[in-house]
Amino acid sequence: MSKIKLITDTTSDIPPALAKELGIEIKNIPIAIDGTGYLEGVDFSNEEFYERLLAAKEIPATSRINCAEYLESFTRAAAEGYTDLICVTINGKGSGTLESAHLAREQFLRDEPALAAGMKITIIDSKSYSLGYGYPVMEAAKMIAAGEAPGEIIAYIQDWADSAEIFLACYTLDFAKKSGRISSAAAFVGELLGLRPIIHMVDGGNNVLEKVRGDKNVVPRVCALCQKAIAAGGEYIIVRGMLDEPAEELSALLEEKLGYPPKGVYTIGASVSINAGPRIIAVVVRGQKRPQ
Repeated sequence: MSKIKLITDTTSDIPPALAKELGIEIKNIPIAIDGTGYLEGVDFSNEEFYERLLAAKEIPATSRINCAEYLESFTRAAAEGYTDLICVTINGKGSGTLESAHLAREQFLRDEPALAAGMKITIIDSKSYSLGYGYPVMEAAKMIAAGEAPGEIIAYIQDWADSAEIFLACYTLDFAKKSGRISSAAAFVGELLGLRPIIHMVDGGNNVLEKVRGDKNVVPRVCALCQKAIAAGGEYIIVRGMLDEPAEELSALLEEKLGYPPKGVYTIGASVSINAGPRIIAVVVRGQKRPQ
């Protein structure tokens, strides 16, 4: 019989208690704030990070999870008798974490041939952020508990990687200005006009899809974009920063328009909020599968 292990990282935004309950191993993303190193998910919660982010003198920076950490996990899993290890990482275009996982697998196969002979390691680039891969990893854990075969679980996660889309709206341009994504002058004009960018994240890339004018227009526009992108009956997940009301409004409006509720409301972690700021709302949708 197969014994399957799931590993992912904190950018998946899976709540720690839920990860423990589902048996998912979470690797912690390193973060530097004003010269001091921390680990996401260890040194602060998402909500606590928002306060640190707003108070930081410089934009915090994330680092890749190093190869040695993955190697340790692979070796331990093999020693514990796992036959299949599925490692799902943050978008490979946005982080070197995916490369670390691949290097660790190569070293494990080279240095521990006896252990490696008994365990297959599959590494999947989520091509996404937050619940764009956190949700399917949680569902994959339920599939493991239900006795699904490794191939079916891998195919499910890969299908999500090839169909997930995220629509993220920023209620301030402060962090786009701080990160250098837009000039101070453009941010000043944008704030004067009340412009709120909506960012589309898909296949590892992200771009400003459009800018809406005024806070009141953000939720209806994000809702409309999600309605257009989502596959028939596709799952969707609400993700929020420190703003409760817009998230609640968006959840209710999407449920009204689609006819079924979201698969949950979660808080965004450091990797996304560093660049977009904590005053955001987002929706992850399972859209049409894209040809690869």
